[in-house]
Amino acid sequence: FDLLHAGHLSYLEKIKQRADVLIVGVNSDASVRELKGSGRPLVPARERARLVAALKPVDFVVLFAEKTPLRLIRSIQPDLLAKGADWKQQEIAGKAIVESAGGRVMRVPFLKGHSTTGLIQKLKVSQRRKR
Repeated sequence: FDLLHAGHLSYLEKIKQRADVLIVGVNSDASVRELKGSGRPLVPARERARLVAALKPVDFVVLFAEKTPLRLIRSIQPDLLAKGADWKQQEIAGKAIVESAGGRVMRVPFLKGHSTTGLIQKLKVSQRRKR
């Protein structure tokens, strides 16, 4: 959730249709850098969390500092764990924990043409054209 866009909202709306309470884990700045590289995040963690929390489908937001939300998942013990469809089932952190407690894992398709990486690329192209 670095640069919020319509794809994020669509993703969260799809999850909320199946969830009574939607708790969103947001990566700390350090964990985003570890996952995405030194140029990310563009927006600091507290701001990202605040923006996500303001979205209608979201009930709670929790920041986590680890590379994966495994510790958060263990703590919350959700009935439903949702992740983007770009993740393979076997790669989803916490899958075994949720399923062993009788919960389910949901892979959510993205809204085509919407991504933070795509937005960043468009901004770079736009900047080059202005020069």
